[in-house]
Amino acid sequence: MTKVGFVSLGCPKNLVDSEVMMGLLARAGYELTPRAADAEVLVVNTCSFIAPAQKESVDAILEMAEYKKFGAAKKLIVAGCLVERFREQIRQQIPEVDAVIGTGEVERILEVCGEQKAGAAASQELPVYLYHDLTPRIVSTPRHYAYIKIAEGCDHPCSFCIIPELRGRFRSRRFESVVREAENLAEGGAREVVLIGQDTTSYGEDLGVGDGLPLLLERLAGIEALDWVRFLYCYPNRVTDRLLDTIAAHRKLVKYIDVPLQHASRNVLARMKRGSSGEAFLKLIERMREKIPGAALRTSFIVGFPGETETDFRELCDFVRAAEFDWMGVFAYSDDEMGESYALDGKVDEETIAARRGALMAIQQKISARRLRRHVGERVSAMIEGPSEESEFVWQARLETMAPEIDGKLYITEIVGAEEGRVAAAGDVTTVEITRALDYDLVGRVVEFASARRVPREAVPALPVARVPTGAALRVIP
Repeated sequence: MTKVGFVSLGCPKNLVDSEVMMGLLARAGYELTPRAADAEVLVVNTCSFIAPAQKESVDAILEMAEYKKFGAAKKLIVAGCLVERFREQIRQQIPEVDAVIGTGEVERILEVCGEQKAGAAASQELPVYLYHDLTPRIVSTPRHYAYIKIAEGCDHPCSFCIIPELRGRFRSRRFESVVREAENLAEGGAREVVLIGQDTTSYGEDLGVGDGLPLLLERLAGIEALDWVRFLYCYPNRVTDRLLDTIAAHRKLVKYIDVPLQHASRNVLARMKRGSSGEAFLKLIERMREKIPGAALRTSFIVGFPGETETDFRELCDFVRAAEFDWMGVFAYSDDEMGESYALDGKVDEETIAARRGALMAIQQKISARRLRRHVGERVSAMIEGPSEESEFVWQARLETMAPEIDGKLYITEIVGAEEGRVAAAGDVTTVEITRALDYDLVGRVVEFASARRVPREAVPALPVARVPTGAALRVIP
């Protein structure tokens, strides 16, 4: 039985592609291994969104290439966005690579892993592949949550982004296919599903379905075995009252909205080909918080975009202070010759970009810490994640206002009743009393179990620690 090892880089959307490829291989009889030294076939699923991601992808390919010299590996396969960007360069400049698979060629993984060296497939101008609920998939996230890709590609003309070239035009999965996948994941133990796509708020438009995302969320909120349903990556002008009312109306739809705004200066937004303004965004934020009391808002910005002046940057800083986001990410602008912004004038030097990024994050750090301090003394629902990576004596959990692998954490220092043999399991939704707030994280103690199991007293010396299954066949580099 041929052993295959995977390295997956980049975003959750890329992770789902890796999980689908692993599922196809497992169904065909391949054995998945977490040890690169044991793998006879190595697959690197790459990211190419910005220059640092491209470098990280190349470094991972070269690292895995060493196992063809000193390990069991006989084949090295490169998949994903970097292939769409540099297909021929990979073939010519990294001779250890035996085959490449673009984002629209996921199903070719069986062909290229075969005993015969695969021939070069004709590259499509735009990828069209879209998996469905019957596609085999090995879910590599912890058992209690999973991602569901509800759409692929993008139709927005953002001048800084090359996703349409890498992943093709926007295309939605069929409604019932998404629902069936969510039901299957819930039956397999998932307590939370996270819907992803380049723009989830456009879901269904290409199929002629109006209000596609609200309709889908309503249906998923009815799945009994799920506790939380989350979606990521809203496009700001697609956030409708119907969507906000739907989130507010259903308990299982988490009160959390991720809406990447990219900037607040009208000048910069125009050059980004996104339009709008900071003033319009503040009205949107006010509407979201009015319709969904207590909602957590996350956004991301790009600093150093060509033409961004000191005045533009100060406007962005003032906007962040006024908006008071719960969570925020800041990216340094990265030139890419495939992107339309590559040809723009007014380039900002790297030192200035780094300084602006640091300054903006410093503003947000104070905001996040202040907003988290409001929770101290409260009793809130939290989902147990498992033992903390930072201490064997501390558990880790999340509020519904914390997305997995993205936002802050809730550290559990005490479980009331542990001395009686009560222990929380990963995926349990418990009541936690918040005792302390940090800059981006919270600290608390479990005071009530939504579900609990009893274990022998000797098995609970302090806080019980249970190993969370995390898809041992996959090495993930975020």
